[in-house]
Amino acid sequence: MKNFLTFICSFFILLSGCGKYADNPQQDNLISLTLNGNTLYVELADTPETRRQGLMFRDKLSKNQGMLFIFDDDNYRSFWMKNTKIPLSIAYIKTNGKITDILNMKPYDLRSYKSTQKVRYALEVNQNWFTEKGIKPNDVMNIPENIFRENR
Repeated sequence: MKNFLTFICSFFILLSGCGKYADNPQQDNLISLTLNGNTLYVELADTPETRRQGLMFRDKLSKNQGMLFIFDDDNYRSFWMKNTKIPLSIAYIKTNGKITDILNMKPYDLRSYKSTQKVRYALEVNQNWFTEKGIKPNDVMNIPENIFRENR
């Protein structure tokens, strides 16, 4: 009986941890960005592991929340929606903060959503967030100094 209770307790602890990971951002990894006067709170994806995980397996994303992918160089970027339940929009952004592309991505879509220029950042938000806020290509995102890896 003791082993059974230990198993059940362990199972529920593991299950509750999975739900937290899937639905809630890492609060200590949130920063605020400003785009055309709109504040957005983003998680940083600045390591190979966090970039690979992205927003996969999440059930929801808060209204003014997103994920900022930070790369070590300027290059053409490509994203897909494998294991991603949430309809997202992605903005590709140059080192100077200028948005080059905004694309709407479909859940679970395995096709590549590619940048048309070399970029340093990619910003994923709930689908149509950019449209609702009037944000378009050529707009500039305010990039806080503290997101640069060498300053952290």
